[in-house]
Amino acid sequence: MTTTEYLARTPQPHAPVRLLCFPFAGGGASTYAHWQRELDARGASVDVLPVRLPGREGRSGEPRFTELASLVEELDEELDEVLASPHLVYGHSMGALIAYALIRRRQERGAPLPRAALLAAYRAPHLPPPRMDSDASSGADSGSGSGSDSDSDSELARALVALGGLPEALLGHPEWLRALLPVVRDDLTLCASAGPAGGPVRVPLHLYAGADDSLVRVPEVAAWRRYAARGCEVRVLPGGHFFLRTHEGRLLDEVAPLVRLYGGRRTVHAAAS
Repeated sequence: MTTTEYLARTPQPHAPVRLLCFPFAGGGASTYAHWQRELDARGASVDVLPVRLPGREGRSGEPRFTELASLVEELDEELDEVLASPHLVYGHSMGALIAYALIRRRQERGAPLPRAALLAAYRAPHLPPPRMDSDASSGADSGSGSGSDSDSDSELARALVALGGLPEALLGHPEWLRALLPVVRDDLTLCASAGPAGGPVRVPLHLYAGADDSLVRVPEVAAWRRYAARGCEVRVLPGGHFFLRTHEGRLLDEVAPLVRLYGGRRTVHAAAS
């Protein structure tokens, strides 16, 4: 199996199914550090592969992508061998957008598709991005372009804290914020570059929304249904926008049965569209 900087772990050659996990804006592969152990404990036989994007964590010295199309083109090339094997994808917020765009690209060129896509905490692509409100947990991972130069670092940091994406204690450490906030801003620019929504994908969609998410409402997540050509279900989980952190166990209780369900199915190949 070819290795790539885009994966936090070396793929296991005989895994029955892989789970590629895409991070939210400002996040990294470490978000999914415990998923392999936790899914093993739930009896889900899967090879968890967190995706490492440039410009963060162990790749902090590399240029970050600010255009979705360019990132997806490179992901498609770098992960092509891994994606030829049975796999699922999970994307949280920005990660959901990246996962969908990657599936669309591979579908258009007739490449193997995931057996299912698990998309969380992101508005359906045809919906307008939420506005940035100065006193609300808004826009911090919306893809609205709200991370513009006119927004102060303190406003963005407070919005992230309100959403649960940053510990409040970090507000007292400007040196840490100076390292983190440029990553968030570039990721917001990447999300805003998505352009017109594409069409449906020929894989089942499993959608997850936070019951108390003030940034992405449940109906906005459910609106992904129009992109599902092979079935769709929506689950509302406790917590806000970052429920994968605050209620990780509850989320993995949902993911484990899907791994078992799709682990024995054949890889989907898409006819070029």
